[in-house]
Amino acid sequence: MEPLASKIRPKNLKEFVGQKHLVGENKPLNVAVKQKHLFSFLLWGPPGTGKTTLARIYAQSLEVKLYELSAVSAGKNHIRSILDQDSDGMPKVLFLDEIHRFNKAQQDFLLPYVEKGELTLIGATTENPSFEVIPALLSRCRVFVLNELSKDDMKAIIDRTNLKIDNEAKFWLIEMANGDARQAITMLENTQELYKEITLDNLKNTLQSKFLRYDKKGEEHYNIISAFIKSMRASQVDAALYYLARMIEVGEDPKFIARRMVIFASEDVGLAQPTALVVANDVFRAVEIVGLPECVINLAHGVAFLCQAQKDRSAYEGLQKAMIDIQQYGNLPVPLHLRNASTKLMKELNYGKGYDKYSKESYLPEKLKNKKYL
Repeated sequence: MEPLASKIRPKNLKEFVGQKHLVGENKPLNVAVKQKHLFSFLLWGPPGTGKTTLARIYAQSLEVKLYELSAVSAGKNHIRSILDQDSDGMPKVLFLDEIHRFNKAQQDFLLPYVEKGELTLIGATTENPSFEVIPALLSRCRVFVLNELSKDDMKAIIDRTNLKIDNEAKFWLIEMANGDARQAITMLENTQELYKEITLDNLKNTLQSKFLRYDKKGEEHYNIISAFIKSMRASQVDAALYYLARMIEVGEDPKFIARRMVIFASEDVGLAQPTALVVANDVFRAVEIVGLPECVINLAHGVAFLCQAQKDRSAYEGLQKAMIDIQQYGNLPVPLHLRNASTKLMKELNYGKGYDKYSKESYLPEKLKNKKYL
């Protein structure tokens, strides 16, 4: 039986709901479709905002051969297979969902085929492409940012299902789905199948019967990453490994976890063991190169190390104190002897005069002479 989301999926831009800044009249994707302009691009936005649908509409409108892969399960062999296939002379377009899950080596492999035009790439990601896509590949793609769907957009999509639902249940569903159309449609479909009638109580019962959700923007996401960091801060290695396992098990991006560890190495371990930053950076690099599933071993190694390291937050706390003074006093004048005398006029104004590189005198602005941050 065809899923409800597939049944109501828009076939063209006129049917598409939301993202008017991309698909509205004279907007970039609208113009590209009308002009049949073939180019590589990335769609960056929250879940359920239309990335896959836009890719399919674009490919169908340009009459190209579309191949769809998920970076979660695809690899180099899948790309080779696409390149080897006969497309009857039609340009080949690869839609790579969750492109942020492709590690650097996989992206490096893809790059030359995009460069030579053998593949036109459409990547979809919920993560910032600046961090997740290698620069060489990113430079060959235009990035389109998708916004979370508005409540009016969500209402229009729910109405398209033609399922009977009262206003109370509809507005609750819109709030619960938080701009994710796919989640709202799935909830409606499951409720219809389970209870035959879509009411507020039945929607709530359907939600409770599902597996624990781990929305990357939702409360549980922040609860678990918070518990993970606090466990490392308290040097509770067993708890930290547990929360690491929780995140891995529900599909959290390992690079997100590794980035938090790099931050932790400076924020919490800090001066007590400066090499912690080296270890954390190497863990992040290993995650990039190795990828799932084996990179979880690198993460576990790093977590255990950071937990057991001595902690010293003085550098981070010193920075916070300095930031407070900046907010309070604004742009205080830099002492004259510390200024760069790059012109004759500056020298005449005593810029750099009296500078002693080994001076013990405070280099802080006059108003903050006696301040101690560290």
